[in-house]
Amino acid sequence: MAATYDFPSDLLAGQEELHQVRAELSALLKRLPWSVVPLDGFSDDSGWRKVERPASPGWTEDQQAEVEKLRRREHELAVFVSGHRFWTETTGPDRMDARSRLKHAHEED
Repeated sequence: MAATYDFPSDLLAGQEELHQVRAELSALLKRLPWSVVPLDGFSDDSGWRKVERPASPGWTEDQQAEVEKLRRREHELAVFVSGHRFWTETTGPDRMDARSRLKHAHEED
């Protein structure tokens, strides 16, 4: 039988918010131009695969600020989750298993 863990509510909430922030950041980055600064487009077929990029207008200051805000929050949450006091209660393989289960705890709800 698989082990179950009694994760503290703040740890579960932190992990869930981390998932949400990462999803939001990923979606934002997919919508933004490929380059932060304005750059001309290019085409290169001399490598092992052809690479093409259209001209990029760059990111606006608001877009840069939004990405920075999400990256900062992602970092804060990752530090909170990985440094949570709960991890001192588990050791070795149990800690690895618990960490994996925490990452997927939102899927079980």
